Parts: sequence; structure tokens; C-alpha cells
Amino acid sequence: MNEPTGRSAFWAGARATIPLVVGASPFGLIFGALAVSEGLSPNGTLAMSTFVFAGSAQFISVSLISAGANIAVILGTTFVVNLRHMLYSATLAPHFKNLPQRWMLPLSFWLTDESFVASVKYFDSQEDQDHKKYFLLGSELFMYLNWLWVTWLGVKLGQSIPDPGKWGLDFAMVVTFIGMLIPEIKDRPSMAAAIVAAGAALLGRHIPNQLGLLIAAFLGILVAILLENRAAKGQQL
Repeated sequence: MNEPTGRSAFWAGARATIPLVVGASPFGLIFGALAVSEGLSPNGTLAMSTFVFAGSAQFISVSLISAGANIAVILGTTFVVNLRHMLYSATLAPHFKNLPQRWMLPLSFWLTDESFVASVKYFDSQEDQDHKKYFLLGSELFMYLNWLWVTWLGVKLGQSIPDPGKWGLDFAMVVTFIGMLIPEIKDRPSMAAAIVAAGAALLGRHIPNQLGLLIAAFLGILVAILLENRAAKGQQL
């Protein structure tokens, strides 16, 4: 069996992201179409995907821009929406604690929900930091290039399709994430975390700026940690 290399890890990261790209692509199509229909120029829409690269934040920004919100409101709202990346960073930090800044900056910019999901399982089974960084890079670049492509396609389609938001294509990404999550529920802590997080997200769905999702994530993590610590103490006793 051949030893993994940086190149093989890179392509493995891209391949692992294919199922999530399938789910994210309709989301990007809708963004491109809606942004143009809300009055953003085609070049402005493509620039947002190029320099922001954050699906939910881009949707919110476009709606705020079309409503005439000031820059402070737009920046503050998108900051809150992206607070979930704090959780991602805390999870990935132990794997990249010795990584130089020239790697950290691009990997941080390109990090998305999809690349995080695709990479975490690989990281748990891989010790070599070089392989980890190339795996994440492969996943992120695949997501980034695909996002630019589907945004451009959405811009073109949005000029000929009335009210593309009614198509409901954004549901594809939700289904994809559910499909990725279920196989990872293998024990009591993960089951409890999923149930608590789902219940909290449902109860907090009306909290402004999607803060309910962030609260749900923290509660799910807290429950899992408490149950795992309890199980560990039981084994020691």
C-alpha cells in the first residue's frame, strides 16, 4: 500500500467534498439569481462570492443592501451569522497549532461548513500535519471554485428566470448535511448532542440573526462533553 503524500491528500480532500458540493451548488445558483434580481450588478455578485465566500452571509448581505441598510448593520449582522466559525476553529486548532501563518490565512478564508464536515473525520485518523493541511486545502479549493462557477451560472439564469427563490433548491444543502451527520451518530453522547441541538434550533428558530443556531450548537456540544466526561469517570471508577 502506497504511503499518502501531500498531493494524494489534496485530491482526497476534493473527492471527499463531492457529496457536499452537490448540495451546495443549488444554493449558489439561487444566490447568483437572487442577487441580480435584488439589484446587485453581475460583477458585484461575482465579487461578493470571490471576496466574501460565505453563503448564508452573502444572502443576508444582499437582502440588507436591497433594503438600504447601512454598512454597520450589514457588517454586524454577518459577523453574528458567522460566529459558528469559532466552533470550527476550536475544533481544528489542535490539528494546526504549528502551522505557519502563510498557511493559516488562506485556510481560514476558504473554510466553510462543507470543508469542515469533510475534514474532521479525516483528521481524527491522520497524524501527519502536512497531509491534514493538504486535505483541507483540496476540499476548500474545490468548494471555492465550484461556488464561483455556480454563482456565475446563477447570475446568467437569474436574468431569465422570474423569482428563483420559489424553486426551493436551497433545501438540497439541508438534505446533504443531514446525510453527512447521521452516520456520525454512533454513541450516546453524539445521539444526545444531535437531539438537544435539533430541539434547541427548533425552539430558537425565531431568534434574530440566526442566533438560535449558534445557541443550539453550543448546547449540543455541552451535552456531549458532559456525557463523555461522565462516561470517562465511570470507567475510572
